Amino acid sequence: MQPPAGSKAPEFTLSDDTGVQRSLADYRGSPVVLYFYPKDDTPGCTTEACGFRDDYSAYQKAGVVILGVSPDTPQKHSRFKSKYNLPFTLLADSDHRVCELYGVWGRKKFMGREYDGVFRTTFLIDAQGTILKVFEKVKPEHHSQEILQALAEAK
Repeated sequence: MQPPAGSKAPEFTLSDDTGVQRSLADYRGSPVVLYFYPKDDTPGCTTEACGFRDDYSAYQKAGVVILGVSPDTPQKHSRFKSKYNLPFTLLADSDHRVCELYGVWGRKKFMGREYDGVFRTTFLIDAQGTILKVFEKVKPEHHSQEILQALAEAK
């Protein structure tokens, strides 16, 4: 089950794209966009990541940290970041423990095939670690703009 808006964001520690351990608590004091996505270098995930990249200066100006989480390894994250010049941190949740903690791991269907995977979901977390808003069934194309709009409304 997903933690709802108004609740404390569950704490976690994962390896980033350079192999360094990062905890959600490391970012306390800054708002955080915690976005979960299925897989590096796939069309939807690339579109979503590049949207955040293209709007990154607006996030920096607002003091917002962006953290992307998928089951990919730190090495795959590193290649993905490099290929698309992504300026934010990607976290490796290889055992999907954090995806499960946030309720974004489960049964999916694609082209008649069922499998377990990540539901594209974003959590907007305030500087104190409280979830402000949950974005479910995210559409990659305009998601970054949707987040920036929510940030503007939260002020």
